Amino acid sequence: MYANKFVGVAAMVSGIAILAAAFGPSASAATATANLAVGASVANNCTISTAALAFGSYDPVVTHAAANLDGTGTVIVACTKGATSTVGLGLGSNASGSVRRMTDGSSNYLSYELYSDSGRTTVWGNSGGALYNPGAAPSKTARNFTVYGRVTSNQDVPAGSYNDTVVATVNF
Repeated sequence: MYANKFVGVAAMVSGIAILAAAFGPSASAATATANLAVGASVANNCTISTAALAFGSYDPVVTHAAANLDGTGTVIVACTKGATSTVGLGLGSNASGSVRRMTDGSSNYLSYELYSDSGRTTVWGNSGGALYNPGAAPSKTARNFTVYGRVTSNQDVPAGSYNDTVVATVNF
């Protein structure tokens, strides 16, 4: 009977020793570290969209016989912060040489011009000095640039609906 008690006590002491070894402080507490390199690249990027330039009604007989018809549209550009860009406006689908023209769909044309300034003195084109340079983007937020248009006075055209399509390009 005492032998069984001794074996039971010995087993219990052995179990406690195993638990103490498993949950107690380790005699070999070592660590190692390494640096993880993290990186990304950000490329310059821009998007461009437009809001139409609608001149409205042109009256060649009275109102616009001596006065120009002015209108405005918008070019909207969003670029990566700090990106420099230029914005160009093509001559349109109906140009004759360097003259921008709207057509009524037949052989009738209404001439117009696009400018980058409200005084309508700087023609907005698609190359060289005619490109608009808005400077570096202060943020990724879209910026609106007004397109100033003018249909010159005293054009002798028949009644109709005149249209053109101009390609806007952002270079970055």
